[in-house]
Amino acid sequence: MCRTEDGIVQYAPLCIHTFRLIAPRKLLEAQQFNQQYHSYEEIQNVPDRLRWCRHHMGLMQKEVAEQIGISRGHYIDYEVGYVDYYPKEVVDRLADFYHIPVEDLLDEYNLFLYKGQGKMLKECREKMGLKKKPFARMLHVDPNTYRNWESDKKRMFKLTWEKYFREVLLANQNASNQNNI
Repeated sequence: MCRTEDGIVQYAPLCIHTFRLIAPRKLLEAQQFNQQYHSYEEIQNVPDRLRWCRHHMGLMQKEVAEQIGISRGHYIDYEVGYVDYYPKEVVDRLADFYHIPVEDLLDEYNLFLYKGQGKMLKECREKMGLKKKPFARMLHVDPNTYRNWESDKKRMFKLTWEKYFREVLLANQNASNQNNI
């Protein structure tokens, strides 16, 4: 700031104070979202759980992305739901950052991948007492495709998991839980 007094230019220091607003940019949307859910455990899908956690920490997508070491675009894809697969290393960093267990962050499909698709498939097949080829035929899946899934050479897509394995694996888990009781 400056002014002229008696033909002499005088300067005064000007301080600009900035402070970070903790509320998200789209405050109304965030308020409505947070009023809809009181806990992330009430939310059924991963993108909304991520958004809920971010809103409750008062962060922007860019800040979360920087903290976990991914691009803003990738984080937005995760939060908007453009992806159905969340890499294990990213999920671990997100769970640590948000201070929640990985199991609470993921849906059934991503938890299946996180725990190891091959391991889960093999356990299910062995509990049924079947070899790879008969198990693949029972599910109407090409034996080579099944072999690649069980050896973790290829990732199973979400639609495939829902079509062929969701009910089989859940029934298998429920049966093993009943045996443990």
